[in-house]
Amino acid sequence: MLQRLFKRVSSYMPGLAMKLKQAGFLDDPAVFLQKTAMSAFYITTGLMLVIVSVFSRLDFFGSALFLLFPVLFIVLFFYLLKMPDIVILRIEREIEKDIVFAGRFLIIEMNSGVPLYDAMRNVSKNYEAIGKYFRDIVEKVDLGTPMEDAIGEQIDLTPSSNFRKLLWQLLNSLKTGADISKSVGSTVDQIAKEHLIQAREYGRKLNPLAMFYLTIAIIVPSIGTVMLIILSSFLSLNVDLSILLGLSVFMGFVQFMFLGMIRSQRPSFEM
Repeated sequence: MLQRLFKRVSSYMPGLAMKLKQAGFLDDPAVFLQKTAMSAFYITTGLMLVIVSVFSRLDFFGSALFLLFPVLFIVLFFYLLKMPDIVILRIEREIEKDIVFAGRFLIIEMNSGVPLYDAMRNVSKNYEAIGKYFRDIVEKVDLGTPMEDAIGEQIDLTPSSNFRKLLWQLLNSLKTGADISKSVGSTVDQIAKEHLIQAREYGRKLNPLAMFYLTIAIIVPSIGTVMLIILSSFLSLNVDLSILLGLSVFMGFVQFMFLGMIRSQRPSFEM
């Protein structure tokens, strides 16, 4: 019954199967949805037990319990449903970190007279993120798959648009008989220029972000705490240690979120 339900739901998500393949998940969409729903149910149940033990003395809690459980379950389900996207983003950042160096390594190998098959094998040994895809190509060729078909399959599986361009150049050069090193070299140079533009844009964003961080994380907490203590003496407010600790925890959370935002915008590649 449940398998039919999740299979029907997965039919309304045509892109989920490709996302699971790109993320390296072995489950088909129906099984993934079922596991996601079960995980969301278990986590929701655990959180509800904690909430019940903490807020059970409140009178309105009993009526709110029936509304809180489904809302929490739906939120967790859609959050866990985004796990393939999170994994794909991480893989894409790892590929972007090595793509220029791996591409130039491939060009040097071929310019040295190394065949494309051996060059891809050497790339797979020296670069972990990109090497996984070249290793799959080499293994499929060893099993009898034509190299063009093996490269075409990896084009569908890679989540990186730049790496997809690189593989397309390899595939087109093999089909047309063009010089592989020249076509791949032009693609690598274009990717390097795009990385340079992204690094410059990040540098321009960093200055206002630093000013905003100094204002929110340093100036406002220090001046605000002093003003709070002064006002409490005039207005007879009871500012005890628990309030100050609560403000400290809140400001620490704000700083953590702000630093996470800056880190997420930082380019993953190295110049």
